[in-house]
Amino acid sequence: MRILIKNIKSLIQVDDGSRLKVGGTDMKILPCLENAWLAIDEGLIADYGAMNDFPGIADWSDLTIIDATDKLVFPSWCDSHTHIVYAGSREAEFVDRINGLSYEQIAQRGGGILNSAFRLQSASEEELIQGSLNRLNEVMMQGTGAVEIKSGYGLSLESELKMLRVIKKLKELSPLTIKATFLGAHAVPVEYKNKKEKYIDLILNEMLPQIAEEKLADYCDVFCEQNYFTKEETIRILETSQKYGLKGKVHAEQLSNNGGIEAGVKCNAISVDHLEYISDKDIELLKNSKTIPTILPGAQFFLQLPHPPVRKMIDAGLAVAIASDYNPGSSPSGNMNLMISLGCILYKMTAEETINAATINSACAMDLSKTHGSIAVGKAANLFITKEIPGYSFLPYSFGSNLIETIIINGNIIKQ
Repeated sequence: MRILIKNIKSLIQVDDGSRLKVGGTDMKILPCLENAWLAIDEGLIADYGAMNDFPGIADWSDLTIIDATDKLVFPSWCDSHTHIVYAGSREAEFVDRINGLSYEQIAQRGGGILNSAFRLQSASEEELIQGSLNRLNEVMMQGTGAVEIKSGYGLSLESELKMLRVIKKLKELSPLTIKATFLGAHAVPVEYKNKKEKYIDLILNEMLPQIAEEKLADYCDVFCEQNYFTKEETIRILETSQKYGLKGKVHAEQLSNNGGIEAGVKCNAISVDHLEYISDKDIELLKNSKTIPTILPGAQFFLQLPHPPVRKMIDAGLAVAIASDYNPGSSPSGNMNLMISLGCILYKMTAEETINAATINSACAMDLSKTHGSIAVGKAANLFITKEIPGYSFLPYSFGSNLIETIIINGNIIKQ
């Protein structure tokens, strides 16, 4: 399909394709082209420009024309941290938190990650695929065009492989661009209570080799947190995963400062995520690394954790990314429009900063900057067209509204 979008009020996040991320004061700059047109051919962005310089149409065959008068065109959101593959919801824990129990107390009662692991082990691959596809379709219609999906609710060789095989199948079934992350080190399963070293050996000596043999994952993640995995254990797991060709990611400094960022930087992790308890020392470490600091406002808001010091991170020059952390326990929403609203409202990020964080920087946190995250010739034609709105700041401002009118993925218009 060939598509021409004309009379675009504002074409958001345009560039020449050379930017891989933006940090510091550059995050306040959002390059846009007013009164624009954009051409799509064979699933890619073919060209764009100002309407005043529109060259006309030479070939009308197989051409769909969209009039975007008073509407904005964005590159699709890139969501670099999700747990979309799961079995069953956890609203009972939501009620427990309302009644005063903490995340740790719920986990100690058999809730949290172990609750999801128990449910997932009895679910079939077919059930997991269908539930996950429904969630992927949901986030796609909310503007997401690329998504990372983690395992980590299996916590056994059989169930972790099951999750990753489901993610591999989702890559075939969904039009979205999907990256897979192995998160066997999400929690210590009940049967390994007081025997964590044996579970780590299982990860290193059985899970990782099999995952590498079947080419089931792009990344390896570790939940580096008190009562979960230490900094030293995180380093050990990530260094081993590198030998199998898996780049590292880290759940870092969410509930305490436990050395996750230190471990991630040491292992050249592609990202460190959460960061509610990031320290000034951690910020300095990230300044001298290629690791992307990723904030997850959905989980922070849902669990009512301290705000990550986002202003301090950006003012230090860091390229901050935003992701949803879509999961059944601590962030049951993959709506990236809501995430950028929370970034503005909770952390005092500007609209420009949140849009950069949710597009080019979150693409970078998935190794996708060369193909996603901005409007550039040759990049994937993953974008969305808004309804008639005054400007891009109206999107985070209207935090409860659905302002997206048209979804285009790989150059195809997606029907509601």
